[in-house]
Amino acid sequence: MTTSLKIDFVSDVSCPWCAVGLGALEEALGKLQGEVSAELHFQPFELNPQMGAQGQDIGEHLTQKYGSTAAQQVQIRETIRARGAEVGFAFNPEGRGRVWNTFDAHRLLHWAELDGAPGQQHALKKAFLAACHTRSEAMGDHGVLLACVREVGLDEARAQAILASDEFAQAVREREAFYTSHGIHSVPAVIINDRHLISGGQPAAVFEQALRQIAAEAA
Repeated sequence: MTTSLKIDFVSDVSCPWCAVGLGALEEALGKLQGEVSAELHFQPFELNPQMGAQGQDIGEHLTQKYGSTAAQQVQIRETIRARGAEVGFAFNPEGRGRVWNTFDAHRLLHWAELDGAPGQQHALKKAFLAACHTRSEAMGDHGVLLACVREVGLDEARAQAILASDEFAQAVREREAFYTSHGIHSVPAVIINDRHLISGGQPAAVFEQALRQIAAEAA
């Protein structure tokens, strides 16, 4: 018997560990086919909600925010690159040049959940992660976002209209506030059946074990 689980994946497009965590979650779900099926929802979280339209140099940003040195950043980037490779996600070996505001990407993900076909929100999330972390594109650039929309077969004209307005802005802010008010202050945060939290970019084996246990309890 297959047990269906609701999974809310709370994350930011600009978060490299979110790309790692999503890849690991997908790998775990692949291993659990026939045992567990997932209804996957991508929920918004902004690591840098005050980031301006021009973005910021990533080295400068990481030093200001976390106090890390250039050498430490190189080491962390290599760790993330290796973890990404384990789950089939390719990071740009040179890293990203800048950090960008991701609010518009979250608005489009919200729209994709409401109006997209099954799986299209998931596909758009992966397209955004690849644009940001594999190709180091400017995630505040509407042209970049629309190219991702086009790639996954969503209505580009509709997306363009959303970006030209403030549509879904309030809904996204309300969802962000909901998760932060419930104690989510770092991502990825994977919430299963509105009850169980798995924090961070865990290895696939950790997700597999947790999902199997939760599914057994649910059954």
